[in-house]
Amino acid sequence: MRNLKLLRTLELRDIYAPGKLQCFSLRTQQGTVLIGSEHGILEVDIAAREVKNEISLVAKGFLPEDGSGCIVGIQDLLDQESVCAATASGDVILCNLSTHQASTSDRWHIYNLKPKLILICRQTLIMMTRDFEPIMEQQIHQGDFGESKFITIGWGKKETQFHGSEGRQAAFQVHMPEAALPWDDHKPRISWRGDGQFFAVSVVCPETGARKIRVWNREFALQSTSEPVAGLGPSLAWKPSGSLIASTQDKPNQQDVVFFEKNGLLHGHFTLPFLKDEVKVNDLLWNADSSVLAVWLEDLQEEDSSTLKSYVQLWTMGNYHWYLKQCLPFSSSGKSQIVSLLWDPVMPYRLHVLCQGWHYLCYDWDWTTDRSSGDNCSDLANVAVIDGNRLLVTVFRQTVIPPPMCTYRLLFPHPVNQVMFFAQPEKCNDLAVLDASNQISVYKCGDNSSVDPTVKLGAVGGNGFKVPLRIPHLQKRYKIPFDNSEDQEVNPLKFSLFTWIEEDIFLAISHSQSSPQSVIYQLTVASCEIDEEQGQLSVSSSVTVDGVIINSCCSPKSKSLALQLADGQILKYLWESPLAVKPWKNPDGFPVRFPYLCTQIEVAVIGGEECVLGLTDRCRFFINDTEVASNITSFAVYDDFLLLTTHSHTCQCFSLKDASLKTLQAGLCSSQVAHGEVLRKVERGSRIVTVVPQDAKLILQMPRGNLEVVHHRALVLAQIRKWLDKLMFKEAFECMRKLRINLNLIHDHNPKVFLENVETFIKQIDSVNHINLFFTELKEEDVTKTMYPPPGTNCVQLSKDSDGKKLDLICDAMRAAMEKINPHKYCLSILTSHVKKTTPELEVVLQKVHELQGNVPSAPEAVTAEEALKYLLLLVDVNELYDHSLGTYDFDLVLMVAEKSQKDPKEYLPFLNTLKKMETNYQKFTIDKHLKRYEKAIGHLSKCGPEYFPECLNLIKDKGLYKEALKLFLPGSQQYQAVSIAYGEHLMQEHLHEAAGLVFARCGAHEKALSAFLACGSWQQALCVAAQLCLTKDQLAGLGRTLAGKLVEQRKHSEAAIVLEQYAQDYEEAVLLLLEGAAWDEALRLVYKYNRMDIIETNVKPSILEAQKNYMAFLDSQTASFIRHKNRLLVVRELKEQAQQVYLDDVSHGPDTDLFSETSSVMSGSEMSGKYSHSNSRISARSSKNRRKAERKKHSLKEGSPLEDLALLEALSEVVQSTERMKDEVHSILKVLFLFEFDEQGKELQKAFENSLQLMERAYPEIWTLTCQQSSATPVLGPNSTANSITASYQQQKMAAPLLDAEMFIPPKIDRRSQWKLSLLE
Repeated sequence: MRNLKLLRTLELRDIYAPGKLQCFSLRTQQGTVLIGSEHGILEVDIAAREVKNEISLVAKGFLPEDGSGCIVGIQDLLDQESVCAATASGDVILCNLSTHQASTSDRWHIYNLKPKLILICRQTLIMMTRDFEPIMEQQIHQGDFGESKFITIGWGKKETQFHGSEGRQAAFQVHMPEAALPWDDHKPRISWRGDGQFFAVSVVCPETGARKIRVWNREFALQSTSEPVAGLGPSLAWKPSGSLIASTQDKPNQQDVVFFEKNGLLHGHFTLPFLKDEVKVNDLLWNADSSVLAVWLEDLQEEDSSTLKSYVQLWTMGNYHWYLKQCLPFSSSGKSQIVSLLWDPVMPYRLHVLCQGWHYLCYDWDWTTDRSSGDNCSDLANVAVIDGNRLLVTVFRQTVIPPPMCTYRLLFPHPVNQVMFFAQPEKCNDLAVLDASNQISVYKCGDNSSVDPTVKLGAVGGNGFKVPLRIPHLQKRYKIPFDNSEDQEVNPLKFSLFTWIEEDIFLAISHSQSSPQSVIYQLTVASCEIDEEQGQLSVSSSVTVDGVIINSCCSPKSKSLALQLADGQILKYLWESPLAVKPWKNPDGFPVRFPYLCTQIEVAVIGGEECVLGLTDRCRFFINDTEVASNITSFAVYDDFLLLTTHSHTCQCFSLKDASLKTLQAGLCSSQVAHGEVLRKVERGSRIVTVVPQDAKLILQMPRGNLEVVHHRALVLAQIRKWLDKLMFKEAFECMRKLRINLNLIHDHNPKVFLENVETFIKQIDSVNHINLFFTELKEEDVTKTMYPPPGTNCVQLSKDSDGKKLDLICDAMRAAMEKINPHKYCLSILTSHVKKTTPELEVVLQKVHELQGNVPSAPEAVTAEEALKYLLLLVDVNELYDHSLGTYDFDLVLMVAEKSQKDPKEYLPFLNTLKKMETNYQKFTIDKHLKRYEKAIGHLSKCGPEYFPECLNLIKDKGLYKEALKLFLPGSQQYQAVSIAYGEHLMQEHLHEAAGLVFARCGAHEKALSAFLACGSWQQALCVAAQLCLTKDQLAGLGRTLAGKLVEQRKHSEAAIVLEQYAQDYEEAVLLLLEGAAWDEALRLVYKYNRMDIIETNVKPSILEAQKNYMAFLDSQTASFIRHKNRLLVVRELKEQAQQVYLDDVSHGPDTDLFSETSSVMSGSEMSGKYSHSNSRISARSSKNRRKAERKKHSLKEGSPLEDLALLEALSEVVQSTERMKDEVHSILKVLFLFEFDEQGKELQKAFENSLQLMERAYPEIWTLTCQQSSATPVLGPNSTANSITASYQQQKMAAPLLDAEMFIPPKIDRRSQWKLSLLE
C-alpha cells in the first residue's frame, strides 16, 4: 500500500548545441550524460550543467553533412574511456573521449553491448567482441522451438477438449497468425536478462508477418519460442530479476502489457488505460531492482486531433495487481517531444528523460505510504493507494480490507500522481489529490446527503448493506498556476512534495532550472471568474532555499515543515511567517545534518525536544544526526510511541515520553532479546502501513502485498492505562477481554482510584457475566510489577500487596457497591465476591442461597435459589460445597445442595437420618469429626458431659489438640489436670523436657515435673519443685549431687559448685570443681569463706601451675602448626602459578590454538571442587557421619591433594580463632599467677602468648590475598580482545576459588581492643 513519491526533479534547458537529438546514454560513475545528435556526440556534466566533451562525427566523415545521419544507440565503454555509437546506416563507431579520435567497422543493422556485442545483419545474429571480431553467427529465424521444447504424451490435447457451442470442428480449426501492427516498424528488438546468461529477440517472421519472441543463451543456442500471440507489439523488456519478459499486445477492445516466461508461455498481463488504437507503446523499461515498469506511450495520429501527446507511465505490482503510480504527459511535437528515456543503473528509482530542444529531465522517486495523521478517535486511519485515475482508500478503523480491494475509491478524469491528507489533526480525514493535469481535487469528510458520482464504494458496499461510514465528497478542483504553458508541457512535474497545511493553503516545492536551488511556494485558493466549479490556486508567497529539497515532513503542533536538502542538511520552515527558513538544531544547539539521504522523515517529540527521524533506503535509522540503528525496514510515529520493524523480523515499540536519545540507541542496538511489551515477532519482511489511533491496531503489509493486523502489547497497554486514568472502565474492560490482557490491571494500575470508583466501574460494565469474569481472574499478584511493568522500569519485581488482602478489599468493596445499586440484579456477582475471597465464605454463600429459597424476590432481574445454586456449583467443587453445607448444621440446606449434585441418595440419606437422632452437641461433634474439623469437634464434645470425656481425651491425644483442649476446661478441674498430664507426657516423648516440666508444675504433678527438670538439667526449677515436695536433708543433698554431676557433664563447673556448696554442703568438692573449670576467683572466694588456707597449698597452687604448663604447651603446638601450614601454603600457591603459566603458554603458542578445548586444561581447584561436590550428591542422602567424612576428604591437608590450598587456609583460620578465644582465659590465669608470686611463670606465659599473636598478625598479608585475585579474575572482553586472551581470562577465572568456599578467603577477625595483658608482669 505504497505510492511513488517524487523527491526531486533535475532539469537542464540551457544546453545549446547544433543538431537534432536522437538518443542518449549514461556514464554513471562520472555523473555525465552522453547525447547523440545528427552532428555528433556530446558529454554533458549534470552537476556543473555544462558540456564536458564534444565529438563531431560530421567533421570526421562518419555522418553526412546534410543532417540526414542518425545515431541509433550509444554505449559507454568505461574500461576503455571510449564511447561506442551505432548509426542507422550500419556503422559502429568507437570514439575515444580523451583524444576525440574515432574509428569504424563494417556496416551492421542493430547492436547491443551486454555482455558481448550482438549484431543483426541480413536476418543473422552475429556475436562480436568489443574489438569487433566476430565469434559466431546464427540465423535469427528458426523453424525449431528450441532446447526447452515441451514434452507431451497427448493428455490435454485440443482435440480431446470440449468446445461448447463452437462444436467439434473448433478442435480442427487452424488459426492463422495475424500480421504485425500497422504502426510496427518491423525492426528487431533485443533485451538481455539481468545476469547476462540469456537474451530475447523480438522479430517479425518473414513468412507470416507476425512478431515472435525467441530466447537465446549467450552461446547462441535457441532456448524457446513464444506461443502465437495476436497483435504482439515490438516493445521488449526482460525483467532484470529474470522471471518475466514484458511486451505489448493489441486486443480487439484494449491494449495490454503481457508477460512471457523464459519457456515462451504467457504469464499474466495488465490493461493500459487507453482505448483501442488510441496509443502505441514505444518502449518498455524495467528499473534496476525490477520493482517498477516504465511504459512509454504515444498518441496515434487522428484526423480530428490537433495536439498529440506522449506519456510515461510507471507501473508497480502488489498482491498480483498492477498499479499505475505515476503518469507524465508530454507533447508529441516541439521541444517537449520525448527522444528517449532510461532508468539509472545505480539508483533504482531515478528516471532520465531526454526531449527535443536539448531538454534533459531527471526524476528521483521513492516509496511512501500516504496515511492520515490524526491522534484521536476521529481519525479513521485512512490509507490511500494510487491506481491510475482511481484513488483506493481503505478505512482501517472500521475494517481491514486487503489490497487491491478498498473501502471506497475516488475517480478522477486524469491519472493521480500525489495524495496529501490535511495536516491538522481535527480534520485529518480530508484529502487533496494532485493529478497528471496539475489539478488538485479537494475531498472533505462530513455530513453530505448528496451522492458524489466520483466516490464509489469498494469491498464494504453491496445490496442490502448499510454502510456506517463517513464517505468524503468532492468539494472543488483547483488549477495550479504556471508561468507559461511551455513550463507545463516541458516538465509535467514542476511541483513536488505538496503539503496541505491550512484550509485554503498548500505548500509546494519547485527546483531551479539553472542552479542547485529550491523554491517553497505557498499556494492559496483564489476565486475563479471563468468557471465556478473549478478554482484557481495563486502563489501568495515564495522562499528560495540554497540547496535541493528532496524531502519534507509536517509538524502541525509547531506549525513547521522539516525540509531535507540533498546534502543531508535539515531546515525548519515556519509557515505562519513565510520568510522564516532556518537550520533545524538539535538539543545541543548544533544544526542537524543527516550523514546519508533519508527517503522517509518524520518529526517526533523525544524527551520534550522536537527531533527529526530519518530512514535511508539502506535501512539506516537516524534521530537528528545520530545513527541509532542499521537494520530498520520501516517506522512510524504514533502519539508518544515510535514503532519500528527490523531485519530480524521483529516489531519494536518505544515510548518517547520520558525517553532520551541514549536510551533509544541502547534499546535498538542491544544484542539481547528484549522482553515485556517492547518487542514482538512479526512475519518476515513486514512493513508498517499505519496505526489506528486509540484502537492499538498496527497494520503491517507483507512483501507479497497482503495485510496483517497485530495489537502490539505496548500500544494496547498504553491505551488501557489512558482509559483507566480517565475512568473509562468499559472501554478498557472490552479491550482487555478481547486481547486477553489480565483483568487485574484494572485494579493494580491505581488501586486507590479503583476502590474509590467501584460504583462507576460496576455501572459502566453493567453486565453480571463480565463482573463475574473480573472476579474469577483476580489474584493477589500485582501485575504492574510482574506481567505489565510500567514503561521505564528495568526489572520485574515479584511482590504482593503489603497486607496480602488485595482480593478481600476488592471483593468487599464491590459487594458493598452491588448491594447498594441493585442486590437482586447482581446476586450472582455478590455470591462470586464471597467465593473469591482469600478464605472463601462458603457458609455465608450457602446461607444467602437458603434465604433465596425461602423468600422469592419479586424483582424481574432477580435470580431464584435454583439458579444461584447451579451457578455456585460452577465455582466450587460439589463435594466441597456439600461439606460446607453440612458444616452449617442446617439439614434443609444440606438436602438442597445434595439434590443438585451427582450424589446418590443412598449415600447421604442414611447418614443424615442418623445425625438427626443424636443429641445436639454430639450431633455437631459427629459432623465436625466427619468434616475433620477436630478443633470444633472437641469443643462440642466437651459440652456433652463427663461421660463423654474419655472419648474426648482420646481424640485430643490422637490429633494433638492439647492447647485447644486446655482452653475448654476450667483450671483446677479433673479434666484440666488429665489433659495437662497427657500434654506433659506428650512433650516428654518429643524430648521437650523443660516444657513438659512447666506443664506438670502448673497442674500440680510435682514428681513428674521434677523428673522432667532433671532430664533437661534445669537445676533451678528442679530445686524449686523439690522444695514443694518437702524433701529431707539427705534427699536434698543426694538431689544436689545428682544435679552437680549433670552440670559437670555439660562443663558448667560454676553452677555445679553452687549446687554442691548450698544444697549438698560440700564446699571442698565445690572448690575442686571450680579449679577444674579454671574459675580461680570463685574458688579463692570459697576457700577464704570457709577459712581453709590449707587448700591453697594443697590444691590451688598446683592447679594454677599445671594450667600454666598446659597453656604453654598449647601455644607451642599452635605456633608450630601455624608456621608449618603457612610455609606449605606459599609453596602450593607457587606451584599452581607455575602450572597456570605453562598452560597459558600452551594455549597461546600451540599449533591447535583455534581448536582449543577445555578438556586439556590443568585440573584447577574449582574444577576439583565441582568434582567432589558432584560426588557428594550421592553422599548427601547418607548419615551425617559420612557427610562429615566427605567434607574432611574434600579439604585434605595431605600434600598434593587437589584442594590442599583451601585445606591449609581452613587450618590456619582455625589456629587463629582458637588462639583468639584464649585471651580471657590467659588474662584470668595471669592474675592468679601474680597473686601467688609466680612472676616468672606469668611473664613466660604472657610473652609466649604475645609472640604468638604478633606472629599471626604479621602473616595476614601473605595468607589472605585471594580476595583481590578473585575479584580481578573476570573475563576481559572488548574490541581489542582475541580468542586467546578471552580463553586465558576465563581459565584464570576457573582457577579462582569455588563460590561455596568463599568464606575461607575472608581473614578471621582479631580483637585488638581486648585488654588481656597484665601490666604488673611487664
